[in-house]
Amino acid sequence: MKRNKIVSVPFRRKRQGRTNYKKRLKILMSSKYRFVIRKSLRNFQASIIEYKPEGDRTLFTVSSKTLGKLGWKGDNGNVPTAYLIGMFTGKKAVEKGIGEAILDIGFSQSTKGSRLYAALAGAIDAGLKIPFSPDVLPSKDRISGEHIAKYASTLKNDAERYQKQFSAYLKKGLNPENIVKHFNEIKGKING
Repeated sequence: MKRNKIVSVPFRRKRQGRTNYKKRLKILMSSKYRFVIRKSLRNFQASIIEYKPEGDRTLFTVSSKTLGKLGWKGDNGNVPTAYLIGMFTGKKAVEKGIGEAILDIGFSQSTKGSRLYAALAGAIDAGLKIPFSPDVLPSKDRISGEHIAKYASTLKNDAERYQKQFSAYLKKGLNPENIVKHFNEIKGKING
């Protein structure tokens, strides 16, 4: 009687090409904390996660809603917000005695100068040591929101488009041309 070959089926996430388990295991076995960044269109969050054999443990999470408690009036999903969240997370991590971590961007695509790397820049500026390549970080003027202020000043002539584009800023009482000043105020609160 002929026996059938036994075939082992890999995990679904491996079959779909979503998770490289060898790489994930190396990251986890390094026993370093992970600086995890997750984004959506209107929200942004960063977490510090510790690996445990019985399951990962989230030490703390900072979301863009946390910035609202500090007085942030800007959009919750842009580059300046990402930087501030990264800085706040890095500051909390350093206060808790976490000196270094590894970046984890999950399923997000790695794009040079993106919001993900703005959060990384904030965490690094807060004192958290994370291995990275300097050319992926966004420029300082994008981090501070100068591009938003320039765009707002060009739209100032067209009142209808200006009102439509920056209605959330205006509703919260923030003039979009003053976003750089407001960014520096909130950054000072986080550092102070």
